[in-house]
Amino acid sequence: MSRAARICVAKIGAAHGVRGEVRLWPFTEDPLAVLHYGPLSTRDGAKQFTVLRARAAKDHLVATLDGVANRDDAERLNGIELYVSRDALPDTDEGEYYHADLIGLAAVDPQGKSIGTIIAIHNFGAGDIIEIAPNNGPTLLLPFTNAVVPTIDLAAGHVVIELPGEIEGEDEPS
Repeated sequence: MSRAARICVAKIGAAHGVRGEVRLWPFTEDPLAVLHYGPLSTRDGAKQFTVLRARAAKDHLVATLDGVANRDDAERLNGIELYVSRDALPDTDEGEYYHADLIGLAAVDPQGKSIGTIIAIHNFGAGDIIEIAPNNGPTLLLPFTNAVVPTIDLAAGHVVIELPGEIEGEDEPS
């Protein structure tokens, strides 16, 4: 499987103040890592942004971007996702993966039968959730744990899924 060429590392939010600062929502383990990747660009690569300064705020960063001098300039950037070349990111440790490397992998059961395709990895605060688009039917949201996903084989382009049994506490509808 080829590695994703570009990875989204942050998203620009609303303007902050009147001097052109923006709220920046990083998707990196270390939020301030966005300062060290060099110029970040839009998905299509048409525009580049350099983060000059950033400081931690409540649940985001407040950042100064090169060339953004006032609130009007900052407001025009709201919602832009910022990408970096996959090669600019450090290699992962054993058992760690970039979400972009997992999205698109085939999900198979322990016997190798297709379950579907990974379409997203989510974290709503209680741990990672893997979202799988099955061959038919609604998407599956499963805990991204070693018990449910015991094998990840990037070279083969698939993950093995051990579908959990019945969820304890759920009653059959009457």
